[in-house]
Amino acid sequence: MSDMDLYQKEFLQFQPQLKSYLFRLSTNQQDTEDLLQDTYLIVFEKIDSFKGLSSFKTWVFSIASNLAKDKFRVQERWGENWMDLVRDVHKADPQLFEKKKEILQNSVEGKFELSEHLNYCFNCTSKTLLLEQQICLWLKEVYAFKISEIMIILSLSEGKVKHAIANSRKHLSRIFEKKCALINKQGTCSQCTGLNKMYNPEQDEHIEANKLKMVKEQRGKNYSSLLDLRLEIVKSIDPLSGKTTSLHHYLLAYSPNWAKKQERSD
Repeated sequence: MSDMDLYQKEFLQFQPQLKSYLFRLSTNQQDTEDLLQDTYLIVFEKIDSFKGLSSFKTWVFSIASNLAKDKFRVQERWGENWMDLVRDVHKADPQLFEKKKEILQNSVEGKFELSEHLNYCFNCTSKTLLLEQQICLWLKEVYAFKISEIMIILSLSEGKVKHAIANSRKHLSRIFEKKCALINKQGTCSQCTGLNKMYNPEQDEHIEANKLKMVKEQRGKNYSSLLDLRLEIVKSIDPLSGKTTSLHHYLLAYSPNWAKKQERSD
């Protein structure tokens, strides 16, 4: 087998990880497909320039990350209140509300999954970070890259990578402490509860919530530890395949427009 064949085989092995990573950055299926295709083309056009100074996977993620940075450099950070604004838009517009219901009912499973909703919620909340912080966070906390590898991927110093990760964790912990009822002792999240009652009325959301390690182990945990428990859920879920993928992809794609519309009407 030639070196080219070996590299192509290795690319295919980690392609699902790469694709989910690009989706978490883009929150758009078409952008994800475009970035993945562009990454593949550049990798194998420039394969002769790969000198083995890092792993092949690290080199590929570096190319993909730079493409994503170029594409989303001017993309607006999501507002911390956007999820609430999106909820309000759907409450005020019966047609949007029914559209959400229709999408999930027409999906293969047609069932609400709390853990998948928490993954969606994490993706929305991470979009409130600066792009470089998002990239560092995803690479370190979800895709298990070492600090030294992230330094190569982003051409950053060790201090800047560590600073970006620390700041992103602090930012997310603060938002979840304020907003997430699962960890601020206020019961289950109004969004989780509302969606569960809409799509899976026979399921008791409190019982489902108590199955989650994050909820079972929250007593005595600080918010950084609770963030780690939430990240365990995120790491276990592929955002491109799941029982509620179609609904969450729809929400992620249109949330910025809905939130801005609601801001203008307030």
